[in-house]
Amino acid sequence: MEKTVKKAPGNATESGKSYWTSIMIIGALFFIFGFVTWLNGILIPYLKIACELTTFASLLVASAFYISYFVMGTPSSWVLKKTGFKKGMMVGLLIMAVGAVIFIPAAMTRTYSIFLTGLFVMGAGMTILQTASNPFITILGPRETAAKRISIMGICNKIAGALAPLILAYFILSDGDAFVANLKTLSESDKIIALDELAARVIVPYIVIAAILAFLGIMILFSPLPEIESEPEEEMDKDVATTRTSIFQFPHLWLGAITLFLYVGVEVIAGDTIIRYGISLGIPIAEAKVYTTYTLIAMVVGYILLGIILIPKVISQRTALKISAILGIIFTLLAVHTEGKTSVLFVALLGFANALVWPAMWPLALHDLGKFIKTGSSILVMMIVGGAILPLAWGRLADIFPENPQFAYWICVPCYIVILYYSIWGYKVGLKGNHLR
Repeated sequence: MEKTVKKAPGNATESGKSYWTSIMIIGALFFIFGFVTWLNGILIPYLKIACELTTFASLLVASAFYISYFVMGTPSSWVLKKTGFKKGMMVGLLIMAVGAVIFIPAAMTRTYSIFLTGLFVMGAGMTILQTASNPFITILGPRETAAKRISIMGICNKIAGALAPLILAYFILSDGDAFVANLKTLSESDKIIALDELAARVIVPYIVIAAILAFLGIMILFSPLPEIESEPEEEMDKDVATTRTSIFQFPHLWLGAITLFLYVGVEVIAGDTIIRYGISLGIPIAEAKVYTTYTLIAMVVGYILLGIILIPKVISQRTALKISAILGIIFTLLAVHTEGKTSVLFVALLGFANALVWPAMWPLALHDLGKFIKTGSSILVMMIVGGAILPLAWGRLADIFPENPQFAYWICVPCYIVILYYSIWGYKVGLKGNHLR
């Protein structure tokens, strides 16, 4: 069975049991890095309190995590060429475990820079894991249903993401409103003691996370996950297979990379800023702390409705991408032009708009790359750095316009316009026929 997958990744469905075993294992990995990624949504307001930060500085939580994707993008491709997909996934999980351990000295000293270091290391491990798992699931079966498979992975990812902030908030910020109110009544020395105690609350959760990641890394090594090869040249466009010798000869990939950079930026803005945004509107922490979960629930609904039910029988991957971009523009404009909880609702609905962008983008951007697929994958993963940069821009705008915080969401509109362009024209630039629909 494994030989069938190796020889014909585009027809891996023929290998039956091996195919579905692979789907379940990769689904478990997507659950893990969804859980770890969306912990940032609650870490931002938590560290803002514990380390006494501005909104801009607190969003360095997202930046430290996502900047590692850019720094480690090329090294991750090198790692996968040396180890293959399977061992590469193990390496990624073990590096993530090290990052979680770094949270222990960070909490004990209440040092923000050490927290950021831990997040960077976790992001570095995640980069290797993403670089391996995304192309794996893309070429594991027929290209026309790649978005459906990635949608299944997205459901695993976002369900974990919906649970993550709720679970961590229970341990570290369950008394957020009372804690902040009490801080104002304390002397400077008592305030330091209280903040040290708050910082220490993350130690036990991150010890558990480190242990689980290390255990899964070892289990992956002994799992039945097959090692699959790049897209066979016989499935490529003839022009690509015979004349293209460089990754720079695929303009649709590079346009896709730019689009993914902007998309990840708006996805992180929707998920990681919504709690901070709600608090800035005067909504109690006890209520606002669940807002990231609402965003991710909206994404899960999008995955199920658009990715699982409608693709490819009713709409194509590319049509889903167009719908996502249009909804993103509409929901952003409504978030900007409404107030209070209504505005928060439309920020959460950006999760629905964002759901199908990632699943639809990968098969379009990797189409016809053949032997360049691992390099192309690493380039796309590097573009997750958009999650490091665009939320900082949102934070700066939020600090500049504290009386009109929804103004910061204007930054999302041009991003969705670029996504719309790629879904209509950008995906086929430089290709001759045989376009994915």
